[in-house]
Amino acid sequence: MANTQEHSFEDLKEHATKAARLLKTLASESRLMILCALETKEYSVTELHQQIGLSQSALSQHLATLRREGMVKTRRESQVIFYSLAQHNTTRIIEVLSDLYCPTPEIIENA
Repeated sequence: MANTQEHSFEDLKEHATKAARLLKTLASESRLMILCALETKEYSVTELHQQIGLSQSALSQHLATLRREGMVKTRRESQVIFYSLAQHNTTRIIEVLSDLYCPTPEIIENA
């Protein structure tokens, strides 16, 4: 039985490490804004720059971090690179955060 418990604690530690890494990546207002924008559709870097208002260099750094962590993916069309959410887990997390912190117009009207 000790082996089963040890194994489960090792699994727990591994999952906790992955979750902490994910939360660390999300712990940036700019990266959250990027992910929330990508929740509904893909955007080019230029479109994200216009939507979010970050400098090109800051936006590129945040997108590189999100790519490295596997949270966004790219698609190239000619010279333009489009970004979208990459993982089902990322989509689920952004949906929950959006539900909690981004009220819909209906909710605002009924408040």
